[in-house]
Formats: sequence, structure tokens, C-alpha cells
Amino acid sequence: MDLMEYQGKQYFARFGIPVSAGGVADTVDEAVAHAERIGYPVVVKAQVMIGGRGKAGGIKLANTADEVRFHAGNILGLDIRGHIVRRLWIERASEIAQSPDRLNEKGEPKAEEYYASFALDRSAKKYLGMLSAEGGVEIESVADELIAKIHVDPMLGLSEEACRAWVAAANLPAPAREGAVGVLMALYRCYTEGDCELAEINPLILTTDGRVHALDAKVTLDDAAHDRHPEWADFEAATVAAGDSREALAKEKGLQYVGLEGSVGIIANGAGLAMSTVDIVKQVGGAPANFLDIGGGANAEVMVNALTVISTDPNVRAIFINIFGGITRCDEVARGIVEALGRITLSAPIVARIDGTNAAEGRAILKANESEKLIMLPDMLSAAQKAVEIAGK
Repeated sequence: MDLMEYQGKQYFARFGIPVSAGGVADTVDEAVAHAERIGYPVVVKAQVMIGGRGKAGGIKLANTADEVRFHAGNILGLDIRGHIVRRLWIERASEIAQSPDRLNEKGEPKAEEYYASFALDRSAKKYLGMLSAEGGVEIESVADELIAKIHVDPMLGLSEEACRAWVAAANLPAPAREGAVGVLMALYRCYTEGDCELAEINPLILTTDGRVHALDAKVTLDDAAHDRHPEWADFEAATVAAGDSREALAKEKGLQYVGLEGSVGIIANGAGLAMSTVDIVKQVGGAPANFLDIGGGANAEVMVNALTVISTDPNVRAIFINIFGGITRCDEVARGIVEALGRITLSAPIVARIDGTNAAEGRAILKANESEKLIMLPDMLSAAQKAVEIAGK
């Protein structure tokens, strides 16, 4: 379960990670009330589960109540790459220290913004910590040699000595090192004791008065640990209420769905195949509209639910159904697709590829029902190319 920024900060605070004071607002009046309570200047931040909020106009600095009212009114309802803003986080603005010896591309002193995260390195069977003095940008854009990595044995944990060496290896400036050690030790506790799949701070900042704290929070909780955390139900309810309506509908129907911003809707059975389908659509020049894993079931009811969810996205201009039958039989999948087409009206055509158990029978069923709304192709590449071609028309 992915948390919104404000939820991630609430979670961080439980483990002693310093975060900025703030409040959640669903209306303009609530935003102003939080700003008055916190004190100016404040930052008005859109709460959506997608990057690029700042560039899209979803993060604004406000120095007065009128400015809060103006920015909150503009951001609420804003469409950020397919995600509608329904909730705001009003946060006390932070004064970030400027580096005395590092310059940005404009020749100005760089802000002291760092990157820190913990995740699982499955191949090493250890926790992976990543730390960089180059924060505030996507970590993928940071050169590998500028990222200090540490592998932590889950049985031994992270010692303070190892953490200090890690901070030194990342070349964090001297004024930030002591505070960074404290934050990183707390972040490790959050990651392990809090049952996270990902705990990320970007940026982790040094303020002008020498404090190190989290200016942002990205947290993914491990669904397998749900029974140990009854408090997560509050996060889940709030996320569904304020999040992507497509994802809320998918959750209601028991589907694994992540909304994206493209025009090719994707349905696949199994997370691995769904991710591969997303990748191949990108490789042939398309843009996926979603990740949707229907799991092992592909009967008519499942197909109706999946196609209903995808059809709520007005950006979808083609639907790529990519199925590999193992226990699931391809002939059953094909019957499910055909029956689903008879039960719902689609605004976008389907391109289907099925392979595996009883593939020949399944392809025959699809072939017999081909139309402008249903196209069957025998392999993944040609099907992806066809879906992208249709979406581009």
C-alpha cells in the first residue's frame, strides 16, 4: 500500500523522524485555517500518488491567507498526469541551507538537499540503503558513483558505527552528518519495525539553523503485514477517498491496478507479465494508461470488472489484453473476453494476445468473434504494436 506524502510523514513521525508541521485540507477554508495555525510562510502541496507535482503547479509557497486561498483554490481539482487533486497538505515552509562550496548549473550555491532510502535487495537477501548528497531530484538521474549504498543483514541490523561510515561515504557536509545519522537510524527503524517495502526521503534537508529533517516522504507498506497493523486501515480509507478514482474502483472489485497517464489500457494475468506488458508498450513507442493484474482468474466476471475500470479512464484509446495461460486455460479466457464484450460497451477497441494452455482453442474463439472492437494477434510484440498504432490514431 502506497501512502500519500502527508501519511508518510505521519508514519515517519511515529519513529522519531523529524518532519515539518502541517495539516490536511480538503477545502480552501481548511487550508487557510491550517496556515493560520501553523504560521507563515507555508507550502500548499497537492496530495496525489505521482511525481511531477511541482512542475504541474501542485506545490506553491504562500505568505498570506489570501495567497493560501488563491493557491488552494487552483490546486484542488487540478489534473496532475491523470490524478485529480482532492486533498492538500499545508506545511510550514523550511529554510534550506545553501552549500558554501557546491554550485548548481546556474552558478548559484546548491541547496543542501539529500536523498535517503531503504528497500529490499532480493538478490542479496539484505536490506539496501541508498544515500546521496544529490537530493531533490529523481534518484535515477543521479550518477551511480554519487550514491553511497549499504547492505544491512536483517539478523544484525544497522549499527550506529556502520551508519556513520555510510554518511561519510556519501560525502554529506560536516554540519549535516550528526543529524543525518540520527534520521537514518530512525528511518531504518521505520522501514523494519514499520513493515515497509520502501521508506524514502527526497529531499532530506539541512536547514539554515542546522537541523536535518524530512521535507518529503515516500512510503510503501508491505500488504503481507496488514494483520499486524490495524492502524493501517485509517491510511487505506483516506487513500481511497482522496486518491485516483480508477484505483478506488479497482480495489472495490478486487483488482491490482495502478493508474498511469498514457493511452493504452493494459490487462494481464500476473504481476510479472503485467510489468512486461507495460515495458513492451513503451518500447514500441506507446504510453501505458495503467498496470492491471487480474491474477489467476480471467473469467467473464473478472474481465467485465477489468474492462469497466479501464473504461472509466477517458484517455484510453486502445486496450491490450495480454494473457499467458498456465493453470488458467486460454479457451476460458477467450470466452470471458467475448462474454464481457456482450455485457459492457467499450469506447476503445481491444487487442488480445493469448498463449499457453489451450491457446489454439482460445485463439479460435477470438478469431470467430473478431470485429472492429476485438482484434486477435498471436504474439506479444505484434499485439503491442497494434495497440499503440490504434491509440495513436
